[in-house]
Amino acid sequence: MIVRGVGDYERLGTTIDDALGEAFDKTAKLLGLGLPGGPAVERMALKGDGSRFKLPRPMAGRPEPHFSFAGLKTAVRRAAEKLAPLSDQDVADISAAFEQAVVESVSDRCARAVEIAAARLGSDVPLRFVVAGGVAANQRLRASLAELAQARGFSFHVPPANLCGDNAAMIAWAGAERLARGMVDPLDAPVRPRWPLDANAAPAIGAGVKA
Repeated sequence: MIVRGVGDYERLGTTIDDALGEAFDKTAKLLGLGLPGGPAVERMALKGDGSRFKLPRPMAGRPEPHFSFAGLKTAVRRAAEKLAPLSDQDVADISAAFEQAVVESVSDRCARAVEIAAARLGSDVPLRFVVAGGVAANQRLRASLAELAQARGFSFHVPPANLCGDNAAMIAWAGAERLARGMVDPLDAPVRPRWPLDANAAPAIGAGVKA
């Protein structure tokens, strides 16, 4: 997303199927690693050889910066089924191959998003690349995206790993930023379980503008 300010968001890309965290969780479950999947796969990948399995890099090179992980997840399942029952080294190697595919895929998609963002924002504003969410705790992914940001002239910002997961502080901070700008909602504000961030870009009804 391009974030121009609080409540001013432009979505550039999204997943067309599975979310990345879901792909980590399902891979961990398939390999018998338990949940949460991200840390479990990352720990096992440190013991593995990522070059042993050839896994796809979904959407690589596409002009729109969307993500897709269903095909990668399927490729992992097929690799595991061919070797079943899996040894500890099989699990480590598949984990490493999956993590490597994720890092390269996400970096490719983010590189395209950075190109689009730089063109739309121009040179008059500071260019900041912010990475957040549970998967931002993955060290290889953080390192790859930090390198990408530096190469494209963006400063790089990511929370400490222990604050990447869902937590009450992030919700409270978002609310405080909106409140400080008069962006408030009445008590009868609609509740939606899935609400794309850019669809809620305008200040809320209580601020006196159209939502």
